Amino acid sequence: MTSPAIVTLTMNPAVDITVDAEEVRPTEKIRCRDERRDAGGGGINVARFADVLGVRTAAVFTAGGRVGERLIELVEETGVQAVPIVVCGATREDFTVNDLTSGKQFRFVLPGPALGDADQNRCLDSLRTVAESARFVVASGSLPPGVAPDFYQRVSHVCTRAGVPLILDTSGGGLTHVTSGVFLLKPSVRELRECSGRDLTTTAEQVRCARELIDRGVTQVVLVSLGARGALLVTIDGFARFPAVPVGVVSGVGAGDAMVAGATVGLVRGWTLSRAVQYGVAAAAAKLQNPGTSAYSRDQVDCCFASVLASGESGADDFS
Repeated sequence: MTSPAIVTLTMNPAVDITVDAEEVRPTEKIRCRDERRDAGGGGINVARFADVLGVRTAAVFTAGGRVGERLIELVEETGVQAVPIVVCGATREDFTVNDLTSGKQFRFVLPGPALGDADQNRCLDSLRTVAESARFVVASGSLPPGVAPDFYQRVSHVCTRAGVPLILDTSGGGLTHVTSGVFLLKPSVRELRECSGRDLTTTAEQVRCARELIDRGVTQVVLVSLGARGALLVTIDGFARFPAVPVGVVSGVGAGDAMVAGATVGLVRGWTLSRAVQYGVAAAAAKLQNPGTSAYSRDQVDCCFASVLASGESGADDFS
Protein backbone atom coordinates (compact mmCIF):
# COMPACT_ATOMS: atom_id res chain seq x y z
CA MET A 1 0.00 0.00 0.00
CA THR A 2 1.29 3.47 -0.90
CA SER A 3 2.45 5.46 2.12
CA PRO A 4 -0.01 8.24 2.98
CA ALA A 5 1.10 11.83 2.47
CA ILE A 6 -1.31 13.01 5.18
CA VAL A 7 -2.00 11.18 8.42
CA THR A 8 -4.84 12.38 10.64
CA LEU A 9 -5.60 11.70 14.29
CA THR A 10 -9.13 11.75 15.71
CA MET A 11 -9.42 10.99 19.41
CA ASN A 12 -13.18 11.55 19.64
CA PRO A 13 -14.76 10.48 16.33
CA ALA A 14 -18.47 10.01 15.68
CA VAL A 15 -20.97 8.65 13.26
CA ASP A 16 -22.70 11.84 12.12
CA ILE A 17 -26.45 11.47 11.62
CA THR A 18 -28.15 14.21 9.59
CA VAL A 19 -31.90 14.50 9.03
CA ASP A 20 -34.43 17.01 7.70
CA ALA A 21 -37.51 18.10 9.67
CA GLU A 22 -40.31 20.38 8.56
CA GLU A 23 -40.05 22.43 11.77
CA VAL A 24 -38.28 21.97 15.11
CA ARG A 25 -40.70 22.68 17.97
CA PRO A 26 -40.45 22.04 21.73
CA THR A 27 -42.38 19.16 23.36
CA GLU A 28 -43.90 17.81 20.13
CA LYS A 29 -42.54 14.81 18.28
CA ILE A 30 -40.43 15.93 15.36
CA ARG A 31 -40.89 13.67 12.34
CA CYS A 32 -37.61 13.41 10.45
CA ARG A 33 -36.72 12.24 6.96
CA ASP A 34 -33.81 11.94 4.51
CA GLU A 35 -31.52 10.37 7.11
CA ARG A 36 -27.84 10.05 6.23
CA ARG A 37 -24.86 8.74 8.18
CA ASP A 38 -21.26 9.81 7.62
CA ALA A 39 -17.95 9.03 9.28
CA GLY A 40 -17.23 12.10 11.38
CA GLY A 41 -14.83 13.75 13.77
CA GLY A 42 -12.30 16.41 12.80
CA GLY A 43 -9.40 14.23 11.65
CA ILE A 44 -11.60 11.73 9.84
CA ASN A 45 -13.30 14.58 7.98
CA VAL A 46 -9.94 16.04 7.00
CA ALA A 47 -8.76 12.65 5.73
CA ARG A 48 -11.92 12.09 3.68
CA PHE A 49 -11.84 15.57 2.18
CA ALA A 50 -8.11 15.43 1.35
CA ASP A 51 -8.52 12.01 -0.25
CA VAL A 52 -11.15 13.42 -2.64
CA LEU A 53 -8.56 15.99 -3.74
CA GLY A 54 -6.20 13.24 -4.84
CA VAL A 55 -3.83 13.01 -1.86
CA ARG A 56 -3.33 9.64 -0.21
CA THR A 57 -4.47 9.78 3.43
CA ALA A 58 -4.62 7.57 6.50
CA ALA A 59 -6.89 8.15 9.49
CA VAL A 60 -5.89 7.05 12.98
CA PHE A 61 -8.98 7.07 15.22
CA THR A 62 -10.56 5.41 18.23
CA ALA A 63 -13.52 3.06 17.74
CA GLY A 64 -15.64 1.19 20.25
CA GLY A 65 -18.86 -0.80 20.33
CA ARG A 66 -21.25 -1.33 17.43
CA VAL A 67 -21.18 2.32 16.48
CA GLY A 68 -17.40 2.05 16.30
CA GLU A 69 -17.71 -0.97 14.00
CA ARG A 70 -19.99 1.02 11.73
CA LEU A 71 -17.58 3.95 11.83
CA ILE A 72 -14.73 1.74 10.62
CA GLU A 73 -16.92 0.53 7.73
CA LEU A 74 -17.85 4.09 6.78
CA VAL A 75 -14.20 5.21 6.75
CA GLU A 76 -13.14 2.22 4.66
CA GLU A 77 -15.95 2.88 2.18
CA THR A 78 -14.43 6.29 1.41
CA GLY A 79 -11.10 4.79 0.33
CA VAL A 80 -9.18 6.36 3.20
CA GLN A 81 -6.73 4.01 4.91
CA ALA A 82 -8.37 3.28 8.27
CA VAL A 83 -6.16 2.75 11.34
CA PRO A 84 -8.70 2.13 14.13
CA ILE A 85 -7.70 1.88 17.78
CA VAL A 86 -10.31 -0.36 19.43
CA VAL A 87 -11.41 0.97 22.83
CA CYS A 88 -13.85 -0.31 25.45
CA GLY A 89 -16.30 2.59 25.42
CA ALA A 90 -18.87 3.07 22.66
CA THR A 91 -18.13 5.55 19.87
CA ARG A 92 -20.58 8.44 19.94
CA GLU A 93 -23.25 9.41 17.44
CA ASP A 94 -23.78 13.11 16.77
CA PHE A 95 -27.11 14.40 15.48
CA THR A 96 -27.87 17.30 13.14
CA VAL A 97 -31.39 18.45 12.27
CA ASN A 98 -32.08 20.76 9.35
CA ASP A 99 -35.19 22.84 10.12
CA LEU A 100 -36.73 23.36 6.68
CA THR A 101 -39.11 26.10 7.84
CA SER A 102 -36.53 28.41 9.41
CA GLY A 103 -33.49 27.29 7.42
CA LYS A 104 -31.62 26.83 10.70
CA GLN A 105 -29.44 23.86 11.58
CA PHE A 106 -29.52 22.29 15.05
CA ARG A 107 -26.48 20.25 16.13
CA PHE A 108 -26.44 17.87 19.08
CA VAL A 109 -22.98 16.66 20.12
CA LEU A 110 -22.31 13.93 22.70
CA PRO A 111 -19.19 13.81 24.90
CA GLY A 112 -17.85 10.46 23.64
CA PRO A 113 -16.39 7.50 25.58
CA ALA A 114 -13.86 7.90 28.37
CA LEU A 115 -10.35 6.81 27.36
CA GLY A 116 -7.81 5.46 29.82
CA ASP A 117 -4.03 5.82 29.76
CA ALA A 118 -3.58 2.55 27.88
CA ASP A 119 -5.96 3.71 25.12
CA GLN A 120 -4.14 7.03 24.81
CA ASN A 121 -0.73 5.36 24.62
CA ARG A 122 -1.91 2.97 21.90
CA CYS A 123 -3.15 5.95 19.87
CA LEU A 124 0.24 7.62 20.14
CA ASP A 125 2.05 4.38 19.24
CA SER A 126 -0.11 3.90 16.13
CA LEU A 127 0.36 7.52 15.12
CA ARG A 128 4.12 7.19 15.54
CA THR A 129 4.20 4.14 13.25
CA VAL A 130 1.85 5.38 10.52
CA ALA A 131 3.30 8.90 10.39
CA GLU A 132 6.92 7.85 9.84
CA SER A 133 6.81 8.52 6.10
CA ALA A 134 4.02 11.13 6.03
CA ARG A 135 4.41 14.69 4.78
CA PHE A 136 2.02 16.15 7.37
CA VAL A 137 0.13 15.02 10.46
CA VAL A 138 -3.24 16.64 11.16
CA ALA A 139 -4.63 16.28 14.70
CA SER A 140 -8.18 17.57 14.81
CA GLY A 141 -11.19 17.55 17.08
CA SER A 142 -12.09 17.61 20.74
CA LEU A 143 -10.55 15.41 23.40
CA PRO A 144 -12.91 12.83 24.94
CA PRO A 145 -13.42 12.33 28.68
CA GLY A 146 -10.46 10.86 30.52
CA VAL A 147 -7.83 12.32 28.18
CA ALA A 148 -5.38 14.73 29.78
CA PRO A 149 -5.68 18.28 28.43
CA ASP A 150 -1.99 18.23 27.42
CA PHE A 151 -2.50 15.21 25.14
CA TYR A 152 -1.97 17.23 21.97
CA GLN A 153 1.35 18.39 23.35
CA ARG A 154 2.32 14.70 23.52
CA VAL A 155 1.22 14.42 19.88
CA SER A 156 3.45 17.39 19.10
CA HIS A 157 6.43 15.60 20.68
CA VAL A 158 5.74 12.51 18.54
CA CYS A 159 5.68 14.61 15.38
CA THR A 160 8.80 16.56 16.33
CA ARG A 161 10.74 13.34 16.91
CA ALA A 162 9.50 11.95 13.59
CA GLY A 163 10.37 15.18 11.76
CA VAL A 164 6.79 15.56 10.47
CA PRO A 165 5.04 18.98 10.62
CA LEU A 166 1.93 19.00 12.82
CA ILE A 167 -1.25 20.84 11.87
CA LEU A 168 -3.55 21.17 14.88
CA ASP A 169 -7.23 22.07 14.99
CA THR A 170 -8.76 21.82 18.45
CA SER A 171 -10.40 23.87 21.18
CA GLY A 172 -10.74 24.20 24.94
CA GLY A 173 -8.11 22.61 27.13
CA GLY A 174 -6.67 20.74 24.17
CA LEU A 175 -5.72 24.11 22.69
CA THR A 176 -4.63 26.01 25.81
CA HIS A 177 -2.31 23.20 26.98
CA VAL A 178 -0.24 23.10 23.79
CA THR A 179 3.07 24.86 24.41
CA SER A 180 5.38 24.04 21.48
CA GLY A 181 6.11 22.18 18.28
CA VAL A 182 3.07 22.94 16.12
CA PHE A 183 3.65 23.96 12.52
CA LEU A 184 0.17 25.35 11.80
CA LEU A 185 -2.55 26.03 14.35
CA LYS A 186 -6.10 26.44 12.99
CA PRO A 187 -8.48 27.92 15.59
CA SER A 188 -11.79 29.52 14.78
CA VAL A 189 -12.07 33.14 15.89
CA ARG A 190 -14.34 31.95 18.73
CA GLU A 191 -11.71 29.46 19.88
CA LEU A 192 -9.04 32.16 19.69
CA ARG A 193 -11.21 34.40 21.89
CA GLU A 194 -11.72 31.61 24.42
CA CYS A 195 -8.01 30.80 24.43
CA SER A 196 -6.98 34.44 25.00
CA GLY A 197 -9.88 35.62 27.17
CA ARG A 198 -10.24 38.70 24.96
CA ASP A 199 -12.98 39.91 22.59
CA LEU A 200 -10.73 40.16 19.50
CA THR A 201 -13.26 42.20 17.54
CA THR A 202 -10.80 43.70 15.04
CA THR A 203 -8.33 42.20 12.60
CA ALA A 204 -5.47 43.98 14.40
CA GLU A 205 -6.46 42.36 17.71
CA GLN A 206 -6.74 38.94 16.09
CA VAL A 207 -3.33 39.31 14.44
CA ARG A 208 -1.79 40.44 17.72
CA CYS A 209 -3.22 37.44 19.55
CA ALA A 210 -2.01 35.04 16.87
CA ARG A 211 1.46 36.59 16.96
CA GLU A 212 1.59 36.02 20.73
CA LEU A 213 1.18 32.28 20.10
CA ILE A 214 3.94 32.41 17.50
CA ASP A 215 6.24 34.44 19.76
CA ARG A 216 5.75 31.93 22.60
CA GLY A 217 6.87 29.12 20.30
CA VAL A 218 3.51 27.35 20.30
CA THR A 219 3.27 27.38 16.50
CA GLN A 220 4.92 28.80 13.40
CA VAL A 221 1.68 29.68 11.60
CA VAL A 222 -1.84 30.56 12.74
CA LEU A 223 -4.79 30.16 10.39
CA VAL A 224 -7.96 31.63 11.89
CA SER A 225 -11.26 30.57 10.35
CA LEU A 226 -13.70 33.49 10.34
CA GLY A 227 -16.85 31.71 9.17
CA ALA A 228 -18.72 33.74 6.57
CA ARG A 229 -15.90 36.32 6.61
CA GLY A 230 -13.28 33.87 5.30
CA ALA A 231 -9.92 33.30 6.94
CA LEU A 232 -6.96 35.11 8.47
CA LEU A 233 -3.41 33.82 7.98
CA VAL A 234 -0.71 35.02 10.36
CA THR A 235 3.04 34.29 10.41
CA ILE A 236 5.97 36.03 12.06
CA ASP A 237 6.53 37.94 8.80
CA GLY A 238 3.04 39.12 7.91
CA PHE A 239 -0.67 38.44 7.69
CA ALA A 240 -3.36 38.08 5.05
CA ARG A 241 -7.15 38.17 5.01
CA PHE A 242 -8.93 35.91 2.55
CA PRO A 243 -12.66 36.54 1.96
CA ALA A 244 -15.07 33.63 1.78
CA VAL A 245 -16.53 32.48 -1.52
CA PRO A 246 -20.25 33.36 -1.67
CA VAL A 247 -22.19 30.11 -2.15
CA GLY A 248 -25.57 28.66 -1.27
CA VAL A 249 -25.27 26.91 2.09
CA VAL A 250 -26.70 23.41 2.46
CA SER A 251 -24.79 22.44 5.61
CA GLY A 252 -22.13 24.20 7.65
CA VAL A 253 -20.98 21.00 9.37
CA GLY A 254 -17.37 20.18 8.49
CA ALA A 255 -16.53 23.42 6.69
CA GLY A 256 -13.62 24.12 9.04
CA ASP A 257 -12.29 20.60 8.47
CA ALA A 258 -12.57 21.18 4.73
CA MET A 259 -10.48 24.34 5.09
CA VAL A 260 -7.78 22.35 6.90
CA ALA A 261 -7.92 19.60 4.28
CA GLY A 262 -7.60 22.01 1.35
CA ALA A 263 -4.75 23.95 2.93
CA THR A 264 -2.87 20.77 3.82
CA VAL A 265 -3.30 19.40 0.30
CA GLY A 266 -1.91 22.68 -1.04
CA LEU A 267 1.14 22.34 1.20
CA VAL A 268 1.65 18.72 0.08
CA ARG A 269 1.67 20.03 -3.49
CA GLY A 270 4.46 22.43 -2.54
CA TRP A 271 2.42 25.62 -2.80
CA THR A 272 3.11 28.77 -0.82
CA LEU A 273 1.19 29.28 2.41
CA SER A 274 -1.01 31.94 0.85
CA ARG A 275 -1.98 29.80 -2.11
CA ALA A 276 -2.56 26.76 0.11
CA VAL A 277 -4.89 28.79 2.34
CA GLN A 278 -6.75 30.05 -0.73
CA TYR A 279 -7.31 26.41 -1.66
CA GLY A 280 -8.51 25.78 1.88
CA VAL A 281 -11.02 28.64 1.61
CA ALA A 282 -12.23 27.13 -1.68
CA ALA A 283 -12.59 23.69 -0.10
CA ALA A 284 -14.64 25.16 2.77
CA ALA A 285 -16.95 26.88 0.28
CA ALA A 286 -17.39 23.63 -1.64
CA LYS A 287 -18.21 21.76 1.55
CA LEU A 288 -20.98 24.24 2.42
CA GLN A 289 -22.83 23.15 -0.71
CA ASN A 290 -23.17 19.50 0.38
CA PRO A 291 -25.47 17.85 2.94
CA GLY A 292 -24.41 16.67 6.40
CA THR A 293 -20.72 15.94 6.60
CA SER A 294 -20.63 14.40 3.12
CA ALA A 295 -17.60 15.23 1.02
CA TYR A 296 -17.50 17.68 -1.86
CA SER A 297 -16.37 16.75 -5.36
CA ARG A 298 -12.98 17.81 -6.65
CA ASP A 299 -14.70 19.76 -9.43
CA GLN A 300 -16.63 21.78 -6.83
CA VAL A 301 -13.39 22.72 -5.08
CA ASP A 302 -11.65 23.64 -8.33
CA CYS A 303 -14.61 25.85 -9.31
CA CYS A 304 -14.49 27.68 -5.97
CA PHE A 305 -10.70 27.95 -6.20
CA ALA A 306 -11.03 29.65 -9.57
CA SER A 307 -13.38 32.16 -7.93
CA VAL A 308 -10.87 32.79 -5.13
CA LEU A 309 -8.03 33.39 -7.57
CA ALA A 310 -10.19 35.59 -9.79
CA SER A 311 -11.20 37.82 -6.89
CA GLY A 312 -7.56 38.58 -6.08
CA GLU A 313 -8.71 40.03 -2.76
CA SER A 314 -6.76 39.92 0.50
CA GLY A 315 -5.57 42.47 2.97
CA ALA A 316 -2.08 41.09 2.92
CA ASP A 317 1.37 42.09 3.95
CA ASP A 318 4.01 40.67 1.62
CA PHE A 319 4.98 37.14 2.57
CA SER A 320 4.90 33.72 0.88
